[in-house]
Amino acid sequence: MKGTRKRRFSTGAYHMMLLPAVILVLIYSYGPIVGIVIAFQDFIPSNGWFGSEWIGFDNFKYVFGMPDTLQVIGNTLLISLMKMVVGIVFPLGLAILLNEVKSAMFKRTVQTVVYMPYFISWIILSGILIDILSPSGGIINNLLQFLGFEPIYFLGSGPWFRFVIVTSHIWKELGFDTIVYLAAILSIDKSLYEAAALDGAGHMKQMWHITLPGMRPVIVLLSVLSLGNILNAGFDQVFNLYSPQVYSSADILDTYVFRIGMEQMQYGVATAVGLFKSFVSFVFICTSYLLAYRLANYRIF
Repeated sequence: MKGTRKRRFSTGAYHMMLLPAVILVLIYSYGPIVGIVIAFQDFIPSNGWFGSEWIGFDNFKYVFGMPDTLQVIGNTLLISLMKMVVGIVFPLGLAILLNEVKSAMFKRTVQTVVYMPYFISWIILSGILIDILSPSGGIINNLLQFLGFEPIYFLGSGPWFRFVIVTSHIWKELGFDTIVYLAAILSIDKSLYEAAALDGAGHMKQMWHITLPGMRPVIVLLSVLSLGNILNAGFDQVFNLYSPQVYSSADILDTYVFRIGMEQMQYGVATAVGLFKSFVSFVFICTSYLLAYRLANYRIF
């Protein structure tokens, strides 16, 4: 009995430490769920939830009847998929290259340099990108003009804007993802490399037959789990960089909801779009965890 009480007391202390975080999650993550009712109302803030007219699924019909909705969904999926692909290929390649570097000082320097942008907010990074890519005085366009090319309006042209979105995403997230893959490489048994070297395998063969197969569970896991964020194309990044000139190719669900809800004050319609996104994301998250369990034996319970 005394041992049981001691264990309960010790675990109770840990639960008390978690209590503030649980309260915050309940307030800011689960509390707003009550507002889902707005998606089914002609919501007027002065009337509140109970005084606004109930209109059922009319907001959803209105949303999917708008000409821009399918285009926005397509933009969201395209940008998310591009980010998913580069978010796997580039960090994986950099991690493999750094693993081959013998100089510990050089390796740490590169890791620090590529990791630094991860801690900078998109507001600051967006300001830097706007200055660098400015068609009039940006360093990139000044260089292009010096080489005899015409300046490019990177943030005002749809295809170029998507290119900027993806490359700046790599710039910011590369360091963190690289560390994850480097940790996966360090977990590989070193005796496998020694045995391969004795058999005459060079660096390329060791990478192909030992490093990549050893990283396979982590690669599969991160790839599958990223499916849960398929509709999160990066609100902070897009919102701080885009303009009306690129709405047709850069507008995503999150910015679409923001404009409908905050600028046009169509709260019911914006909530309907947000609810649709949440439902689809929930389906993708459940699917991704099922695939993660099947392919990488990953479980959260």
